[in-house]
Amino acid sequence: MRNNIFRQAFFACCLCGGMALQAQAPHPERIYLSGTGVDDTRTWEFFCSEGQNSGKWKPIEVPSCWELQGFGNYTYGRFYTIKGAKPSEETGTYRYQFKAPKWKEGERVKLFFDGVMTDAEVKINGQSAGDIHQGAFYRFSYDITGLLKPGKKNTLEVKVAKESADKSVNAAERRADWWLYGGIYRPVWLEVLPAVSVDHYVLDAQADGTFRASLRMSADASGYEWTVSMRGLKDGKPLLTADGKEQLTFRISGAGTEQQVEGAWANVKTWSTEAPNLYVAHMELKDPAGKVVQTREERVGFRTVEFFPQDGLYLNGTRLVVKGVNRHSFSVDGGRTTSADMSRQDALLIKEMNMNAVRSHYPPDEHFLDMCDSLGLVYIDELSGWHGHYDTKIGAKLIKEMVERDVNHPSIVIWSNGNEGGWNVNNDGEFAKHDPFQKRHVIHPWADFNDLDTHHYPAYLTGVGRFTNGYKVFMPTEFMHAMYDQGGGAGLRDFWDRWCTNPLFAGGFIWVFSDEAPKRTDKGGILDSDGSNAPDGIVGPRREKEGSFYAIRAQWSPIQLKPLMITPHFDGSFFLTNEYTYTNLKECRMTYSVLACPTPLQGGGASVVLASGDVQLPSLNPGETGKARFALPDAFREGDVLKLEAFDKDGHSMCTWTYPIHFAKPYFERHLASTPMTLQAVRPAEAVKEDNAFTLRSEQVSVTFDAATGMITRVLSGDKEIPFKDGPVAVGMKMRFEAAESYVRRAADGAVFCAKYKGGVDSIVWRLTDQGLLYMDAILLNRASGGGGFDDAFMDTKVYNLGLTFSYPETQCTGMKWMGRGPYRVWKNRIPGTNYDIWHKDYNNTVTGESFENLVYPEFKGYHANMYWATLESDTTPFTVYSRNDGIFYRIFTPAEAGRKKKIMPAFPEGDISFLLDIPAIWSFKPIEQQGPNSQPGNIRIKSGDEGLHLNLMFDFRK
Repeated sequence: MRNNIFRQAFFACCLCGGMALQAQAPHPERIYLSGTGVDDTRTWEFFCSEGQNSGKWKPIEVPSCWELQGFGNYTYGRFYTIKGAKPSEETGTYRYQFKAPKWKEGERVKLFFDGVMTDAEVKINGQSAGDIHQGAFYRFSYDITGLLKPGKKNTLEVKVAKESADKSVNAAERRADWWLYGGIYRPVWLEVLPAVSVDHYVLDAQADGTFRASLRMSADASGYEWTVSMRGLKDGKPLLTADGKEQLTFRISGAGTEQQVEGAWANVKTWSTEAPNLYVAHMELKDPAGKVVQTREERVGFRTVEFFPQDGLYLNGTRLVVKGVNRHSFSVDGGRTTSADMSRQDALLIKEMNMNAVRSHYPPDEHFLDMCDSLGLVYIDELSGWHGHYDTKIGAKLIKEMVERDVNHPSIVIWSNGNEGGWNVNNDGEFAKHDPFQKRHVIHPWADFNDLDTHHYPAYLTGVGRFTNGYKVFMPTEFMHAMYDQGGGAGLRDFWDRWCTNPLFAGGFIWVFSDEAPKRTDKGGILDSDGSNAPDGIVGPRREKEGSFYAIRAQWSPIQLKPLMITPHFDGSFFLTNEYTYTNLKECRMTYSVLACPTPLQGGGASVVLASGDVQLPSLNPGETGKARFALPDAFREGDVLKLEAFDKDGHSMCTWTYPIHFAKPYFERHLASTPMTLQAVRPAEAVKEDNAFTLRSEQVSVTFDAATGMITRVLSGDKEIPFKDGPVAVGMKMRFEAAESYVRRAADGAVFCAKYKGGVDSIVWRLTDQGLLYMDAILLNRASGGGGFDDAFMDTKVYNLGLTFSYPETQCTGMKWMGRGPYRVWKNRIPGTNYDIWHKDYNNTVTGESFENLVYPEFKGYHANMYWATLESDTTPFTVYSRNDGIFYRIFTPAEAGRKKKIMPAFPEGDISFLLDIPAIWSFKPIEQQGPNSQPGNIRIKSGDEGLHLNLMFDFRK
């Protein structure tokens, strides 16, 4: 038996988040023969036919995927794309001895499996328990009463085949874009049932308190009585019926095994995505003598789900727009075997991104649905079928197993009959047979089917006659593909704002929640995403947060702030919009903080809070826009950053926004003015022109420029060379150095080198002060002709990067500290989610979604937005650069590409350190031209009289 640290870690995580949640509904009727998850296992005996540790009996932990236990072979489900490749086909035989539970005459003992991959042949004491079960993601059971030896040791034997004997099962489950595992990967248990029992029940609790139940009796229950009472899950208070009683009572009069009952409850608190009120239904079956023979409890949410063609999906009478994500049941150490604590962790992370919906390619663990019920996540429950589908007979059987297990979860709002062609249309009607009251809507994900268009990966202008140009409800069940550092949050708001212009929009689901990279026991324990097949997550395999996590959180925040700049006229008021579905903003809270961000010249380390307080939120219903305000504290203008943070009605943070209180130039000048300078006399800086160089020299720093190119060739700080050189080089434009027009001179404020250019750059003035500070003032794009000689072709037609770049050896860098947006790098279409502050990160070479053995986030290399200053840390050659104009992107080195043929990232500028006024967008499964407007490259138009663009910096190379 094994219990690892997952429970403690995840429980602590939830308590820190202010949510002490029960990860799984209790099931006291179960007698577990296995553990309950990857963090709670029992040891069985195991024999593997092929691959690792095959050919002999060995211990194995159950539940588990046997590959992760060191048996058999690993296969990724897209093996068929490789010529000659075949899936691993080993079988595994399990043995486990257990003492039979006590049961009375007439009672029955049933054996339950919550999930076995893939074909399962079950024997008790050497005798068959029933038909071989085929299908990996579904609960099945056997009545084993007659096979047990009462009071003695009994032997359970399960022979499991990874590859099914049925081709349609393999087509649906094992020719797919996910890892193919084998084993008893979900729990196994026994239940003792009375001779007359409720073998299955369907509960329907509507928003108005109407209650219906369908009971499947094991035998003639004439004269029996079934009662149900309700109590609040959180407070334990009993709920009263419409006529003031504490329970509903039904006398069973007919001999049929199917019984239908109904009643009503009063003053119910409804279940919704923003108020997931749950009750516990306590059910008792009493025999004719009044003796309780069976007790069951089920969590219930009173809610009404309706779908209306050419209208939308409604929850409790309100149109629902889902902000969803696709999710695999996955853990690094267990493959498909997870745990209740992991489900809690995943659900909390999904809620932290301000999402309200989840979908997967197969039924998830029941404890994940429990968490969706508890947290208010609606769920699309899907029959497996990636591109292939089950045949009609097996499909109907598995639909029954899926729906019967999941039908009572209030979180489930839609059934899905397979994915991307993996549906058998003959079975579309099967779902309603087992969902008799609600008859939830059935979809075919990616198809325009059943009045709901679920098209996958639509372009921004998807049409004709579809989406914003169409007349059907549309809800893309996959979009914004998050492979490596792609997509996820990149350009999300463009799509969202466009789609929300159509009242028929019902939301969408991002692909996918986490990278699927299991531990390879056959490769020394490395994590493996099978190249580019499975690094698709917003979070890493161990739930490490990528940049898209925060980008999505910001863009899907239920409070959206209108564009805001802190100008001298800012009075503490600003506009915001309520994007909740049900909640009025008066139920939420917002705070402000004023941060002081000192510069390295002042020896500042971290930001300091000068003032804080509450923001007065307006009373706004969903969809309304209004003005929030706070009284400006006396210290407001002494601060550098305004931080706003919103909290939901339960006190959980939903989003943080930051705004610079001062633009870059006044920030720089204000802090420079308050920086103590030495009173010791220093020798004036000098400017020297030589045959092949221009040199600016002070007592502490000297900078040499090549006389033929105007580029820096050497920087000395004392006697130490700072290897910042080989620039400026133009990025996104051409510039030609005009040596004859360039000059050096001594000025009152230092030594000056004025470099003149033709093309995209007019001039760059370098000034070295007597104290050794190097200023750079560049004027760009102020002449329509570029000064002549270029035939107007001196800039890129499509501007991806625009600015100046230099070189610096990456090997000498140990880290970076900066003020600006952070801590994550950005792309042009993924700036939301980063905030202004003083940030720090050590150097790392993380390849997003690939560097699993050293997966450090935030990634070090890439573009960083709105730099105010940045210190490049080095054991030998550090320096700091300050921005003196706004909107500068600071590019630090070039991130390594993922190991695939097609490049993931757009091209970076040459060199190592760049100061840019525009940067490229990252693509998301679709080419950039099919993304939204904020993903498109820029363009430049120069008119006579333009002042041009400025790129003004100051470098401090001093020791």
